[in-house]
Amino acid sequence: MPTPTDPGPFVTPRYGERSLTDLLGSAYATVAGGAEGNGGVDPLGLSAVLPGIRRIVVLLADGLGAHLLPLAAPVAPTLAAATALPPLTCGFPSTTPTSLVSLGVGAPPGRHGVIGFTVRLPGTDRLFTHIRWDADVDPRRWQPLASCFDRGRAAGVPGWVVGSPSFATSGLTDAAYRGADYLSARGTDQFVAAVTRALAAAERGVILVYRPEIDHTGHLSGPGSAPWLAAVAAVDEVVAGITAVLPGDTALVVTADHGMVRVGDADRIDLDTDPDLRRGTRVIAGEGRARYVHAEPGAATDVLAAWRELLAGRAEVVSRDEAIAAGWYGPTTPAAAERIGDVVAVCRGRSVLIRSRAEPTESAFSGYHGSLTEVEMTVPLLLARPTP
Repeated sequence: MPTPTDPGPFVTPRYGERSLTDLLGSAYATVAGGAEGNGGVDPLGLSAVLPGIRRIVVLLADGLGAHLLPLAAPVAPTLAAATALPPLTCGFPSTTPTSLVSLGVGAPPGRHGVIGFTVRLPGTDRLFTHIRWDADVDPRRWQPLASCFDRGRAAGVPGWVVGSPSFATSGLTDAAYRGADYLSARGTDQFVAAVTRALAAAERGVILVYRPEIDHTGHLSGPGSAPWLAAVAAVDEVVAGITAVLPGDTALVVTADHGMVRVGDADRIDLDTDPDLRRGTRVIAGEGRARYVHAEPGAATDVLAAWRELLAGRAEVVSRDEAIAAGWYGPTTPAAAERIGDVVAVCRGRSVLIRSRAEPTESAFSGYHGSLTEVEMTVPLLLARPTP
């Protein structure tokens, strides 16, 4: 079985079948009795699992991939006791901004266009970091699709997002969750109180709760470390608190946006100090486990050939067209395709393509994600119901 130190084979995203993209749509179809909310489309079959449910709370624990649950179990009794439904895949790249928008709008990355942690702004040599939304980019032009919350509200089923105050007005929140009411919270008590307020506000609805700390500590210290276990325990405390206040017609679903791979020093390939890998490149975007390479004019073919040779066995290196044709992004619009590099390098095993000069903090991480491996791509679907 794959583990954080043996991430397993590549997995193709299961868009429209069992992916994170399908979760909120199924939740809306379930709470609306299958007749509204998501047009009655329930790709995950939640309405059969949760008959009579009128409200669903979805808690997304950033970074808690399905293969990390055994590591988490000793400090997460509430999660360990939850009913495990068949897991989902996230989309590609297996990274937070891509997954959050895929979840929020119910569409694959190739349609919504948030196709990586960092991308090149088309027509420039500038990098745009989605998680910080650190450029003058209109989120409603960059990501033009209506969200699941938009569609639910139009059908008379409201939605809420509960998260940190720092995310309340971010461009990424607008891109992913427009149409939802945002409730700011800090700490377990405030998160539980915010969920309680939302539950009391309407007879039907969907509430999304976002917790980032497992991912943050996993990057810095690695999955399974003492700080990571403390972060897992904090999330489990929130899950327990929410479960305790659920009315009988409400369910809590716990999922994640991606998993994580533990990396050692020997696994790092430094793009900033390797002249052969930099030759012919103009802009390098993406992140350590999934890189986008924009080549100098006329150099794309040579860069593709060089990266394939130099990274053989450590990364799958393909052209933009090959990545799209492989179904990694789902159906892909021209606007989204323009944000993908001429060359796409997706790490195998535990390899990571760091940039020690351009990304010194990220280059020293202990945990990474972004690739297509089973550990990074498989996310849990856990179900908790109120105790009778």
